[in-house]
Amino acid sequence: MRAIWMFLAVIATPLVAPPPLLAQQKDAALTSPTPALPAAPVAEKRPHETVLHGKKLSDPYHWLKDESYPVIDDKDVLDYVKAENAWFDAAMKPHAALVETLFQEMKGRIKEADSSVPQKDGDWVYWVEFEEGAEYKKWYRRPAAGGDAALILDEVAMAKDKEYFRLSDVSISPNGKLMAYAVDDNGSERFEVRFTDLTTGKALPDVIPGTLSSLVWTENSDALLYGLANENWRTDNVHVHYLGTPVSEDVRIYKEADIGFGVGIGKTADDAYIVIATGDNETSEVYLLPADDPGAEPLLVSARKKGREYSVDVREKTLYIHTNDDHANFRIATASLDRPGEWQTLIPGSDDNYITGLSIFRDYFVLESRENGVDQVDVRRYDAPLTPGRIKFPETTYVAGLGDNPEYHQDKLRLDYESMVTPDTVYDFDIASKKLETLKVQEIPSGYNHDNYVTELVNMPARDGTPVPVSLVYKKGTPRDGSAPMHLYVYGSYGYRVPPGFSTTRLSLVDRGMIYAIAHVRGGDDLGRAWYLAGKTTARKNTFNDFIDVAKGLIAAKYTSAGKISIEGRSAGGQVMGVVYNEAPELWGAVLAGVPFVDVINTMVDETLPLTPGEWPEWGNPITDKAAFDYMLSYSPYDNVTAKAYPPMLVSAGLNDPRVTYWEPAKWVAKLRATRTNNATLLLRTNMGAGHAGKSGRWGALREDAEEFAFVLTQLGVEK
Repeated sequence: MRAIWMFLAVIATPLVAPPPLLAQQKDAALTSPTPALPAAPVAEKRPHETVLHGKKLSDPYHWLKDESYPVIDDKDVLDYVKAENAWFDAAMKPHAALVETLFQEMKGRIKEADSSVPQKDGDWVYWVEFEEGAEYKKWYRRPAAGGDAALILDEVAMAKDKEYFRLSDVSISPNGKLMAYAVDDNGSERFEVRFTDLTTGKALPDVIPGTLSSLVWTENSDALLYGLANENWRTDNVHVHYLGTPVSEDVRIYKEADIGFGVGIGKTADDAYIVIATGDNETSEVYLLPADDPGAEPLLVSARKKGREYSVDVREKTLYIHTNDDHANFRIATASLDRPGEWQTLIPGSDDNYITGLSIFRDYFVLESRENGVDQVDVRRYDAPLTPGRIKFPETTYVAGLGDNPEYHQDKLRLDYESMVTPDTVYDFDIASKKLETLKVQEIPSGYNHDNYVTELVNMPARDGTPVPVSLVYKKGTPRDGSAPMHLYVYGSYGYRVPPGFSTTRLSLVDRGMIYAIAHVRGGDDLGRAWYLAGKTTARKNTFNDFIDVAKGLIAAKYTSAGKISIEGRSAGGQVMGVVYNEAPELWGAVLAGVPFVDVINTMVDETLPLTPGEWPEWGNPITDKAAFDYMLSYSPYDNVTAKAYPPMLVSAGLNDPRVTYWEPAKWVAKLRATRTNNATLLLRTNMGAGHAGKSGRWGALREDAEEFAFVLTQLGVEK
């Protein structure tokens, strides 16, 4: 906290007797979308000011942040959140029939009794199954040599009577006799590790609370490596637990000193080494630890260098390194295990081909990449590493990549494939014959005909002349005269691409005549690493401008019209919603802002929050950098709310969300409701028992989708 107080003076006016939580709006017409509804809740304003870099910032809704967080027990806070939920329920009640119709449509497209394609891993074959009507999966295995199937993990039983349930990791010991898994039952991402003896099916007494990491077994199957969350809910460590010993005696084998770095653990493809990786959004450092000796001194591959990312795998004492050290689109290098820091280029970086991943197998390695925004999977031999071996897929635009490939030696590669019009497909690729074998195509019980739909990949010019790709899907016969409504989705951060894949859910919009579009704006890595870099820190406004300009381009091209566009973004994509909501409200007919990162300044100066220090390379550090502060303040959605007419919006939040804390959307909605000049519908739905991902389970999450789509359809007048 010392760094904050060097730059930040807090001037707060305490209130000895706080005024009532909710005040009735003088003009109910400003907050009630229909005369039949009561006035919306209005959060009390309580004076609170901060001064940063000489600028005074007023935050009258600061009190919505419960000071005891992550415990949330402030009565005023809870009363306000519950009042907003009651308002949401009241506003959506007239549309209950549409919500139910949408939910049944969406549910009808999902095969209820379903299973994954079994995959061999060592002496066993593993798969998961959904039973008819079940919210959660069951995990099975059977001997690879033949024999009966055994249920090894029952999510249905574990989730019984729980409002939220999430299984984060399942790890089987190398000898196949033990299983470790981590569960979260409130959405806070505070996981508890439990163990099962698979030879007896009995739970072991060992329990490790407070974890936030992958689970990795030692080669001898007698110990598990894991990471604990620290007091600010970041993983900055690696511990080792020997079964049968008290958790209090677990030994810490790695501790990260940089508060902005997070620590992860994994294994090399041959299982010989445990990988300890630490880093933030732009810098990484990797250590190797013998899998049979977790007490050994970790081997540092190469010391961290700011702005350099790398990952490592091992084959026959040769390191294979995926790094961006001399090209933004990454190269593949090798090094000797004896001299791990001396890297030699195996495959150079390319302006045209963005290498997104490297997977090592015994007899070959696989490059995953993207060329002109389209996924490529490339199988190469060690004796001819520069000879391309791209797998050919049946469409020109699609999403494809490696699926579940757990074994070091595999004659066939498991692949996942889909497109905007092609359901999820599981292939095996035969290495010798170079042929694809279709193992499973996603079944849609209510029916689906690929030929009824059209998908396009178009480019729309941004204001600086940069072409921005847009993926579209719509029903054949949809008019191109500007009359069609559109749903436009975006993320645009962290170098993450929204893949143009298949969705049964979105068919409920498309089948009603809407065009569904994904804007591949700068900030994602759709067109390579440079595309990502052109949307972060001081270039962040490119992301927002691209989105607005894509919408204007689609309007000019007669795909749709202003006011007929619903837009959606979650988390960092929710930030995009907040900015474009302020900057171009006339374009949007409805807005879905999911767990939106909108209170940018207040979050990024609070280094006690779980993610803040690690986010500074992505957004900038407003504590130490005045230019970063000024830039972020110029777009921060919460800080730029003004008195204007805003379009209808549904905002969602999770009370236990550690990524975008519940008070960000709560404060934003409160400020909008008090500041705007019109009476458009403005709703806030907070999951009281969930976190960043919303409700868990198949049907709970699907009902939330139905509610959101019902909001979009009613606001755009496309209800049938």
